[in-house]
Amino acid sequence: MIVGLLAGLVLPRYFAPVNKSEVLLARAQIEALGKALEQYRADVGSYPSTDQGLEALIFPPEGLDRWQGPYTQKPIPADPWGRPYQYKSPGEHGGYDLLSYGADGKPGGSGENVDIVSWDAVPPNKTH
Repeated sequence: MIVGLLAGLVLPRYFAPVNKSEVLLARAQIEALGKALEQYRADVGSYPSTDQGLEALIFPPEGLDRWQGPYTQKPIPADPWGRPYQYKSPGEHGGYDLLSYGADGKPGGSGENVDIVSWDAVPPNKTH
């Protein structure tokens, strides 16, 4: 029983930095994908459509002459919880919306369940 009590006190403190690092990783991935999306837009004139998705950063959409990619050297990553990033263009918050629903995979939440979104990942002096 004593070991159980100690584990209950110590383990949350031990795992909190891990959960925080996953949120930070998701923010970094969204920022990197955002830079790739900006380069795509500069070349093509628009962001990939929702149907084209983030894969348009790696593989040219059919009939697009101005595509100069690939815009990322690695495959499109899953979020740190193993789920695909949600992408929509045009977005409700700009030219595109890119997000992860966090650890719980559901909209809303706080802590490790917080939604990590492209419109909050950009420094305040920059916009999409």
